[in-house]
Amino acid sequence: MTKRICTAAAAIAMGLSVWPTGAIAQDYPNRPIRIIVPFAAGGGTDILARLLAQRMNETFGQPVLVENRAGAGGNIGAELVVKSAPDGYTLMMSTASTAVNRTLYPKISFDVRQHLTAVSQMASSVIVLTTHPSVPARNVKELVALSAKTRGGLNFGSNGVGTTSHLSGVLLSQMARITLNHIPYKGVAPAMTALLGGEVEIAFPAVIGAAPHVRNNRIRGLAVTTKRKSSVLPELPTLDSMYPGFDIFNWFVLFAPAGTPQPIVGRLHAEVVKALQHPDVKTFMTRDGADAVGNSPAEAAAFISQEVEKFAKIVRSAGITPE
Repeated sequence: MTKRICTAAAAIAMGLSVWPTGAIAQDYPNRPIRIIVPFAAGGGTDILARLLAQRMNETFGQPVLVENRAGAGGNIGAELVVKSAPDGYTLMMSTASTAVNRTLYPKISFDVRQHLTAVSQMASSVIVLTTHPSVPARNVKELVALSAKTRGGLNFGSNGVGTTSHLSGVLLSQMARITLNHIPYKGVAPAMTALLGGEVEIAFPAVIGAAPHVRNNRIRGLAVTTKRKSSVLPELPTLDSMYPGFDIFNWFVLFAPAGTPQPIVGRLHAEVVKALQHPDVKTFMTRDGADAVGNSPAEAAAFISQEVEKFAKIVRSAGITPE
């Protein structure tokens, strides 16, 4: 008994939980769960979170609610989750912005690697290098040559500062050694409208937004920004095949606050894997050109660390700051 008490006292002194996590996991959940989406409703992250919530509700028999807490590039919602009790009742579905923001916003109060637990990377989706049809370039080589000889370089539009659509353009300019002028828009819709109208010459939309317009020749697809080809636009080459190491993509990860008991994290991971097999989720993946992942918490944590470092290099080398 004395040894047990001393062990518990030492754990408390170190800030560790001494609760019987097996019992906690067995009783979990016994009340509603909320999934924070740090963006506005209606986007891909929001839809995926709601699909997961439906599946979890069916399994757990408890309400699983999705709350949209948009603002500051996703930081407002993320900080809410970071400050929540690590008990599995407040989760977050987020994107690459969580990794980008660690460097883009150096004064934020949290580090995704330390203050959040990655439950699983649910999915990933490619980004497409596209041009307006008026641009006289049929492939990446011609586009790079055109930009190099265009005074001031070509314009490229993005969904906003620090988004993957922005950083894809920055990385291309760095690796191809060309000048591209960044025109940020407030979201996906205005950025696509600008490309379709010829207001910008280049853009890097997600494949779900790009594919329909590429197929009807309203925009031209030149390549994908990932190491793998797209199942939706398989005819497009990868930028990695021309500029080795070029690999930027959209991803969706389920997070919990740091310190959430591992048995609960394990149960949540099992729910993610199960949800990815559901017909509704598979339909969403197919429609969005996304690939299911469902990796383990350890694999997801390693992935997040790699993404933070990858984006940090791009942000710092280009001197990117928030709007």
